[in-house]
Amino acid sequence: MTSALPGAWKLLEAGDAPAAVRSLRNASDDLPLGDLAEFTSAVADGLGLDDLSTVSGALRADPGSAQACYDFGFECLEVGAPHLAVPALRAARRLAPTAAPALWELVSALEDQERHGDAVRELRAWEDGLPDWPGGYLLAYNALCSGDVEAAQEVLARLSTPEDDGWDLAHDRITRMVERAGAARAAGPLDDRDLRGWQFALTGAILGQISPHGLDEGMNGRYAHLGDSYDACRTGIRDLVTVLEATGSRPDAVMPLPDRSSRVLGLAAARLLDLPVVPVDPERSDALVVAYDLTDSDPDLLRALVPRAPGQVLFEHASCWTSPPGATADVVSLLHQSVMPPWGDHLRVVDGEVEQVPADESPEEELAERVVTAGTEDRDTALPTFAAAVADHWARGPRLPVSTSGPVRSSRFE
Repeated sequence: MTSALPGAWKLLEAGDAPAAVRSLRNASDDLPLGDLAEFTSAVADGLGLDDLSTVSGALRADPGSAQACYDFGFECLEVGAPHLAVPALRAARRLAPTAAPALWELVSALEDQERHGDAVRELRAWEDGLPDWPGGYLLAYNALCSGDVEAAQEVLARLSTPEDDGWDLAHDRITRMVERAGAARAAGPLDDRDLRGWQFALTGAILGQISPHGLDEGMNGRYAHLGDSYDACRTGIRDLVTVLEATGSRPDAVMPLPDRSSRVLGLAAARLLDLPVVPVDPERSDALVVAYDLTDSDPDLLRALVPRAPGQVLFEHASCWTSPPGATADVVSLLHQSVMPPWGDHLRVVDGEVEQVPADESPEEELAERVVTAGTEDRDTALPTFAAAVADHWARGPRLPVSTSGPVRSSRFE
């Protein structure tokens, strides 16, 4: 038994299986397969995960079987434990070095943990001529997400057109990402601190606000747990206007998404832009779709927003970077791990005591007026320059979700 496992076993025996699994998140790569399978079998039995229990038993019985290693790794991915999959899939690669499926699943497990540099190393270690699809695509994608623009460009340049049209969307996606990275690099440093540049390169969104909180202590421009304000909402709309002007975009109507916070923000945006408010229609061209936080939206509606209507712009005020939404906005005010809107219930300290403040049930029009009349935070003078520089690559193609934070890392809090 390795040093990481005793603590995990204690958590499991205390009845907290999820915490036990999480405790190995950064300590599972070197776990002996027998110990890993024994632990995972106990987790599976405790959570009623029959398939995971079966493959764990098979791995315990024969850790030298490539098939048992592969099956175990695959099932760990299925249940959302990619870190537990990695040692087994690496073993499968050693035991069956020409079995491509083990490599693809290993890369998937590493991607799920945002270990893009490790994924690149695994792909480059393939000795049998890496196939373009999916191998070359995965190499270009992970090289870019690890911050190596040149490598991504080189791989993309020699990537063949896929014979299977099932790869056409992926081909278009990586092509646009690499092109956006080139545009972002012309507009800024595109290093491991350039959050705006990498947000654009990877997602296509232009980011308005760079958080000053913990900027040099691990947050790098993202927010963790944010209590939002009317001033920040007003600032977000100001930055939206800046982007629209810099890119020459002229929406003819505002379409707020149906949730309450989006309706409030949409009403405020319509007032400030002097545009009519119309019901949301994903296929309507030349409109401004307004969302407060896309993770609050109906998944079917988000899927309908992925294909881009001509001239349509999707604005999201508060975008969750730890659990990204099913569609990527074109303009984002700020990135958060969790957020509470100004009109939501929240905590406050009164005379040294913490008390719960209930949500403000004022009419949406009244809340929108507070946004309109709020002050704004300091203007980021780099935003209009950046937006103008990348305009030719902005608001193009489908709004595909992106699950990685890329080369600019931020501290995560449970």
